[in-house]
Amino acid sequence: MITDKNTSHFFAHLFRMKLINRWPLMRNVNTENVAEHSHQVAVVAHMLALIRREVFAGEVQPERVATLALFHDASEVLTGDLPTPVKYFNAQIAQEYKKIERIAEQKLLSMLPEKLQPFYQSLLLSEQYSADEKLLVKAADTLCAYVKTLEELSAGNHEFVLAKKRLESVLEGYALPEVNYFLEVFIPSFSLSLDEISLQDGNL
Repeated sequence: MITDKNTSHFFAHLFRMKLINRWPLMRNVNTENVAEHSHQVAVVAHMLALIRREVFAGEVQPERVATLALFHDASEVLTGDLPTPVKYFNAQIAQEYKKIERIAEQKLLSMLPEKLQPFYQSLLLSEQYSADEKLLVKAADTLCAYVKTLEELSAGNHEFVLAKKRLESVLEGYALPEVNYFLEVFIPSFSLSLDEISLQDGNL
C-alpha cells in the first residue's frame, strides 16, 4: 500500500533540463541543452569507466558512473547554467557557486518522497561521489564540451577556437589513460562527414 504519495515536483523540474541552453555567452551554430548534454556525458562516462576496468584493470562500476553522469547537472534546473568564464572568474566566485550548487542538490533531493530519498542521495549529492567517480564524470563532461567545440569549428564558427585550446589543456592535465584512449580511438571520427564515416564503414 502506498502511504507516501504527496505530490512531488522532482520530475517536473528534471524535465525542464531541456529548456536550459549551454554556452549562453557564445554564438552557437547548433544550440545544446542540459538534457542532451547529460545524456552525452552519461554514455561517455560509461565508456571511460569501462575502459578503465577492462583495458587498464581498474576497479570501477561503469553503470554507477553513467548514472551519476545523468544527474551531474541536475541542480541547474534550479540554478541555471552559469557560463564557465563567470563561474571561474576568480576563486571566490567559484567557491560561492559551489555552495549554491550544494544547496540546489539538497533542495532537489527534498522534493522526492521521503522513502525514496535514500536511494537518490548518492546520485544527487555530489559530495557523496568517490574521488574516482567525480574525476571520471568530470573528464566525460570535458570530453563532451571538447566535441562541441569540434562540431562548432567544423561548421565554421570560430567563436570556439580558444575554448578548444583550453579544453585540450584540461584534458591533458587529467593525465588519465582512459581519456587518452578515448581521444585516440573515438574522437577522430568527429572530424569526418557522415559520407566519410559510411565509406570507411563500407556502407556506401
